[in-house]
Amino acid sequence: MNIKTLIKGHPQISEGTAYAILFTIGTCHLLNDMIQSVIPALYPLLKDSFGFSFAQIGIITLIFQLTSSIFQPFVGLYADRHPQPYSLSLGMCFTLVGLLALAFAFNFLLILLAVALIGCGSSVFHPEASRVAQMASGGRKSLAQSIFQVGGNGGSAIGPLLAALIVIPYGQHAVGWFALAALLASLLLARVGYWYSLMLNDLKAHHRKRIFAPCNLPGKTVRMALGILVLMIFSKYFFNACMTSYFTFFLIDKFGLTVQQSQFCLFAYLAAFAAGTLLGGFLGDRYGRKYVILFSILGAAPFTLVMPYLNLFWTLVTSVITGLVIASAFSAIVVYATDLKPDKVGMIAGIFFGLMFGLGGIGSAFFGWLADQTSINFIFQVSTWLPLLGVVALFLPDIRPQKIKE
Repeated sequence: MNIKTLIKGHPQISEGTAYAILFTIGTCHLLNDMIQSVIPALYPLLKDSFGFSFAQIGIITLIFQLTSSIFQPFVGLYADRHPQPYSLSLGMCFTLVGLLALAFAFNFLLILLAVALIGCGSSVFHPEASRVAQMASGGRKSLAQSIFQVGGNGGSAIGPLLAALIVIPYGQHAVGWFALAALLASLLLARVGYWYSLMLNDLKAHHRKRIFAPCNLPGKTVRMALGILVLMIFSKYFFNACMTSYFTFFLIDKFGLTVQQSQFCLFAYLAAFAAGTLLGGFLGDRYGRKYVILFSILGAAPFTLVMPYLNLFWTLVTSVITGLVIASAFSAIVVYATDLKPDKVGMIAGIFFGLMFGLGGIGSAFFGWLADQTSINFIFQVSTWLPLLGVVALFLPDIRPQKIKE
């Protein structure tokens, strides 16, 4: 049974790849991650206003990271067993309430509660949104995951910029304006939930639970492959944490750039990172996820290894190439993992998105500590070896799931 046959009779549901749904989910991902990226940008203001210590700032980060990462696999597992089409919109309401609470919080505990609510909203959003993206893929799962993920990358890039323009000049209460973004996302997700419910009803009417055949690999091979993918996430997001958190400091320290000039350079890397995410989707569907994963992470190694030793121009060129190449891995990794466990799409997406957030936070803290002990230049020399871990992708089995036939 192909997807086009499966969804006939419902004019509200696009046949084949449902691009309208994918771009709506991608837009909501942009809004969600934009809101999340505002929180770290608020730290200097909170520290000055309330006299917080660095330890208290660290606790705020910890609570936010825990609620936005650790809960995701459990939310995804529940969604796999009991799909809730309108949970996406409800989850964004948690984010909305959290933003309003953060805008008017007047003590440390209220701030912790506010960021926990925002983190819970993110935990609900990512696993279910990944399920929707795969359902709307029309079989082009890497492309669908890339469209979804590129929205998040875009949101992460523009969030600090908006914070600098809105929150920093006007103070803590200006965070409330971002509640409008959460409200818009909630309304869009309500529409997605309606489409999602129609799809679930149609699947139920056809007595089908899966669009794709289950993975036939032995359990030991599946576990080994998942372990390799986790190592890939570690390699990718530890390196990316160093770039996003400390690339500007590296450029200022080595080349004497101004803060503003270094921010433009970081934006070039982040823009290439977003473009690479979309590129990986096209390549993954065309050539296979394993080869995109191998190329994406291991292929970036020659550029990362020479980056700390180049002049300014070539440092920027290699950083852009690195962002373009290494970013293509994530959508391929998530889709490959869900191909291994096709009946647990939500749980797998929750695990890998949770790892993405968690490892990014740990990597940033680790490289910050290491930079204090050594130097900015040293942590770049160390981090640029991480993509070489991509060589273990050679041991991934080559899986190409077949669609179920009637």
